[in-house]
Amino acid sequence: MKILIFYASYGGGHLNAAKSIDACLRKINAELDIELIDCMKYVNIALEKITTAAYREMAKKLPWAWGRIYADSQKGPLAHISSRSNKILAIKLLRLLREKKPDLIISTHPFGSQMCSYLKRKGKIDSKIATIMTDFAPHDQWLVGSSHTDYFFVAHDKMKDYLISKNIPAEKIYATGIPISERFLLSFDRKQILDTFGLQDNLKTVLFFGGGEFGLGKSKTIEIFESLVHYIENIQVVAISGKNEKMKNTFSEIVTRNQKENFVKVLSYTDKVPELMSISDLVVTKPGGLTTSESLACNLPMVIINPIPGQEEENAEFLENKGIAIWIKKKDSPKIIFQELLSSPEKLAQMKENTKQLAKPYSAENICNILLQKN
Repeated sequence: MKILIFYASYGGGHLNAAKSIDACLRKINAELDIELIDCMKYVNIALEKITTAAYREMAKKLPWAWGRIYADSQKGPLAHISSRSNKILAIKLLRLLREKKPDLIISTHPFGSQMCSYLKRKGKIDSKIATIMTDFAPHDQWLVGSSHTDYFFVAHDKMKDYLISKNIPAEKIYATGIPISERFLLSFDRKQILDTFGLQDNLKTVLFFGGGEFGLGKSKTIEIFESLVHYIENIQVVAISGKNEKMKNTFSEIVTRNQKENFVKVLSYTDKVPELMSISDLVVTKPGGLTTSESLACNLPMVIINPIPGQEEENAEFLENKGIAIWIKKKDSPKIIFQELLSSPEKLAQMKENTKQLAKPYSAENICNILLQKN
């Protein structure tokens, strides 16, 4: 069977979800012919560079504007322009599809689904099309061309209900969760991880993701981090700054100034997130679909910071309503929120219990098994 997995470089979640599906399919059946392709880069590399750069800069410097675009792209002129442009770009994608002749196309970004469903409607391709929605709130751009999409995989039952309300047949929709790496399912040696990172076994561990480029920006992240470091009492913090070197230096300076070197570890990029989540009690993060799914799989309560207006704010609202997360909003005091949460074992325990309602750790495996059984 020939399978193409399409993603687009607007945030890392689409690529990581695609990689998880790719790895899982290969594990189930090593004989499958699978390719991962950035569909936007393929159809127009110049446009892809411009649009991804614009997305990053707007989400970073003008988040309110990105939120407006996100909302408007569900309806009205902007939705029409987006759909129209994807029809034009689909003509170029057709060359690839005629060359590869896939039996199944899996897309983790709405643009890929739109282009392929348009080509299918026009009778240019006859491949089965599967869309994997990578957020906890639906957006109608994912549903463009839904009548020619064969499978929809969504994060939870409420999203399935929404798709049904949009006249998509229930038998096409699977509430499997967002696919994550199988590494989050492994069992780790707790003592070994604590020793590796110089952590203590008798303290609660807070995992702080602070390297994101987007959202409310550096100043808000620093304020929240400093509140946590200054408050520290019977906890330890692992702060991950990612590839943001300036953020790492600022975090380190805050730790030194507060004389908390024994209680706060600042890391740059690390591939040990599954190990660190396995020994953590709380995660502080932006509410991207993938990071949220990974946290849920590890049964971790969340404190949400810096959501990008649009899909991430909708994710944050959903998670807070489910009693899984606390969202630090612009006017909130991070210090008070951390004090109240970390001094209440009962509150943390209830939030941890609530994660079980939404956690779908075997999402990738379930998606792959459904697709292979159906094709």
